[in-house]
Amino acid sequence: MKLYAKTIPQTLPDWATTVTKCADLIEIEINDEHPNFQSLLEELETEIEPGIRGVKVEDLCSRLGIEMSNPSLQQLVEQAQTLISLIATHPDYKQLLDEGYQPDLNIADASTALTYLQWELERNLQSFP
Repeated sequence: MKLYAKTIPQTLPDWATTVTKCADLIEIEINDEHPNFQSLLEELETEIEPGIRGVKVEDLCSRLGIEMSNPSLQQLVEQAQTLISLIATHPDYKQLLDEGYQPDLNIADASTALTYLQWELERNLQSFP
């Protein structure tokens, strides 16, 4: 399981690892099979809705001292564009193409869809100063 946070404590439990750190986003990988993590989940479990039990992410983050990241749609689109560019140039992806991988929709289609979304977001920002 992964969490994306703005801030994290100096030390994380042994079942949580910082994967990447950017200026405004920290990616945390959680070993959800770890017994200590499972114990924490059992401790935090509550009735979320009538008949539904689980753990609220807010409760988990509060216990860990993590402030969750809530990026804007614009930021998410930019991050997705970056990831798509990395995928398009990745040697494993190129190898799949060389071996005959031909999806109905491709990386360029995904990039184009994100570009259209970005244009719409920018148009809406200009419409509402």
